[in-house]
Amino acid sequence: DQVPQTAKAKDHNAIFKDRCCFHRSNAGETMAWSESVDTLLANKDGLAAFRTFLKSEFSEENVEFWLACEDFKKTKSSTKIASKAQKIYSDFIQADAPKEINIDFHTKTHISQNISEPTLSCFDDAQRLIYSLMAKDSFPRFLRSEAYKELVKKPRNGNQKRWLPFL
Repeated sequence: DQVPQTAKAKDHNAIFKDRCCFHRSNAGETMAWSESVDTLLANKDGLAAFRTFLKSEFSEENVEFWLACEDFKKTKSSTKIASKAQKIYSDFIQADAPKEINIDFHTKTHISQNISEPTLSCFDDAQRLIYSLMAKDSFPRFLRSEAYKELVKKPRNGNQKRWLPFL
């Protein structure tokens, strides 16, 4: 399948709501994603497949939060630390946040009390909880999904693009 030029330039999520695009060199790489959630998250294509799966389950906020925390921990500037922390807090932590993650009351309260003076580790407990949730719950379901089985089953050559309908 060839990707139309217009599709390349636009947001794939908006155009292909039920589909996902993967570049991959071989089925072995896709099989390697099953080794661990770390292997999956570290691979660009694995991450894309996992995100699409989570979207199908209405839980993509988990991986988005995890990625936001990974980015946040690399922040050097103290002014950016404050603004990024506030963005993460308003997007994922505060009550009725647009992408509110499911964390316990104690963790949420601790973050809320410390958000006015954030540190690079202020989201670590919440990130660990969400990582654990993904690793123990979402990741095994992803590996059992028809979408993942389909990716593993059909090896592709080179950098061909392949369109797969998800759930």
